Amino acid sequence: MTCIGLLRCRENETKCPLTNCFRSLVNRQQGFSGYDQTDLAGVFTLQDEMKDTLNLARILKSKGAEAIHIVTCAFAHKKEGTTWELGHGFEPNIDQLCAQIAQATGLPCIKGSAHLPPGYTPEVFYPDPSSN
Repeated sequence: MTCIGLLRCRENETKCPLTNCFRSLVNRQQGFSGYDQTDLAGVFTLQDEMKDTLNLARILKSKGAEAIHIVTCAFAHKKEGTTWELGHGFEPNIDQLCAQIAQATGLPCIKGSAHLPPGYTPEVFYPDPSSN
């Protein structure tokens, strides 16, 4: 069973209860389709300061997370209806964020949860062992 840590967007914190993210995690769909079994380690909100977000990611690891997922709204936006499109998400430097989370925790950081844009395959950032 893979224990997942989830980092959500501050902009949606009071608008989205993560219903579809949790449903996708439990049913191993969308951004979680590559796992045989999943469990939730915890959820935190992305912070304005990178060091604060990295500390939260480390806490998720200490609670058993084996991978950290970033919610889809961080790097994609909702178009008309229920269709999501890459770009114009709530986090402007999402790739840098994912790379730093992977490096700080030693865990893979995955871009994607629920509502994946059509044709999008979740991008995985791995820690760089050469920079330790």
